Amino acid sequence: MAEVQDVFLASFEEYGMNHFVPLQARKAAKAIMECRTQALGGHTDVCTKCGYTHQSYNSCRNRNCPKCQTVKKEQWIGKRKQDMLDVKHFHTVFTIPSELNALVLQNQCKLYGLLFTASAGTVKELTADPKYLGASVGFMSILHSWGSNMSFHPHIHMVATAGGIAPDGRWKPTRGKYFLPVKVLSSLFRGKFLSGCRALYDRGELSLRGDNGNAVSRNAFSSLIDACYQKDWVVYSKVPFNGAEGVFEYLGRYTHRLVISNNRILSVDGEKTAFLWKDYKDESKLKETTLSNEEFIRRFLLHVLPTGFTRIRHYGLYSSRSKSTRLELYRSALDARFRRKPHKKRDRQLETPFEIVVRILGRDPRFCPRCGSLLNQEPLARASPA
Repeated sequence: MAEVQDVFLASFEEYGMNHFVPLQARKAAKAIMECRTQALGGHTDVCTKCGYTHQSYNSCRNRNCPKCQTVKKEQWIGKRKQDMLDVKHFHTVFTIPSELNALVLQNQCKLYGLLFTASAGTVKELTADPKYLGASVGFMSILHSWGSNMSFHPHIHMVATAGGIAPDGRWKPTRGKYFLPVKVLSSLFRGKFLSGCRALYDRGELSLRGDNGNAVSRNAFSSLIDACYQKDWVVYSKVPFNGAEGVFEYLGRYTHRLVISNNRILSVDGEKTAFLWKDYKDESKLKETTLSNEEFIRRFLLHVLPTGFTRIRHYGLYSSRSKSTRLELYRSALDARFRRKPHKKRDRQLETPFEIVVRILGRDPRFCPRCGSLLNQEPLARASPA
């Protein structure tokens, strides 16, 4: 089966000679190319009873690698199951106009951070207003920087409780079918994000260069911001999930998703890569497209986040400060609101990485798949550096 790794192995060396590649992107590319190869070492499983042997190489564990996210995703969802309040949750998407893409690409750390703070500030301000809710809600935000065809499309996926804790400590549910009025969300989010851009620029923390590589003037920057104020921004809100289980199933699609997964790659050769993408403008139909390997790598590396940048963040009732104590108080408020039995403390043990692997594989990898005998492991040496 063709994989992202095959594209990088075929063409990244040439790509790196012809293009500037930032350090974090170069590290990601190296990890992807070495993942589960002799370069990282591994072991051989040997069955002394039936003669079965199987070589396994170590994973790179890089967060940009399509092969290394499954266990991390399952661990993350397991932890969230212990924290999630058993209420309806809304899914809301905050998107910025494409006119700002160049500015974001040139200032990723600052403007990805601003995406989080502007969207979170919008929700906190509106839900605190008695006109809309008058309560503190819980929500988590997930940064995605891509569209389905790997184009640059930064946006925030937010999952929020359909209600919150009122000032008097009671649980107060949201009104109506949707979370908050999308026009109000869009207008306030636009104002917070663009005013944040102006503030960062005035402090000298933002830069913008044109196609010729020269810094644009202050007037050109102001014109860009003014033009974006005139546009209608898109904030999309879906109907709520019923209970926490639906949220878990849905979050699995978003939390550790990468720009493209291996199962979407159709073919790779020395020059071109074909893959599937979903066209949301055409009834979400799956379509096939082919890119040169150079363009595929360019698009992929656009979405490598700055080193140490956190792309999943928690706010309000789900914020990390004294979380375990506060969540029990919130559950008590929920139990009183809906007249149900008090919630027992969640003491279910989280799955270990090994238990997750056993569940995914459907078998214990320590035993021979042919005869069931215990396998011996013999280490494999790492390949010598090139």
